[in-house]
Amino acid sequence: MSQLVKEIQAAEEEVILGNVILYPTDTVWGIGCDAENAEAVRKIFKIKEREESKSMILLMADLDMLKHYVEEVPAELKKLIEEQERPTTYVLSGAINLPKEVMAEDGSIAVRITKDEFSHRLVRQIGRPLVSTSANISGQGTAASFKDISESIKERVDHVVRWRQEEEVDAKPSRIVKIEANGAQKVLRD
Repeated sequence: MSQLVKEIQAAEEEVILGNVILYPTDTVWGIGCDAENAEAVRKIFKIKEREESKSMILLMADLDMLKHYVEEVPAELKKLIEEQERPTTYVLSGAINLPKEVMAEDGSIAVRITKDEFSHRLVRQIGRPLVSTSANISGQGTAASFKDISESIKERVDHVVRWRQEEEVDAKPSRIVKIEANGAQKVLRD
């Protein structure tokens, strides 16, 4: 069994148990949990010392998964995802089947279809969205690579994934685009 498969299985077990993991994503290293588990999401707010009123990004495997979590998938989303040149998170209205802890006050959610091998395979294995928030204390700078993550974050999570820790990357957070009900797009973070 490859190291990648072992790390995915270990992370999957932790997430299913309701634990919080520190893991590599298609952007920066993230802190995550099962997005359907409100108690685990609240643990992340405590770890990050973050207000619970702030929503979190959810990683999904594909549009079929997304259909279970929004009332209606915008028609243009498939084309936008295919054309994107860098990881992009989409803010969509009409969230369903998710706890309020992962939603914005207006009932929207921020979702990204992850193409990164580790996070994509993990989300597919779990069969549910995975919370993805930067591995830092709220208000502090985002860690570009594993070595930049503070020891306090590493100590507070339940499980640290041992994959891509040695990589030197110039990672940055995803672009965020809100898709309005009328299909209009508004860039919230570029």
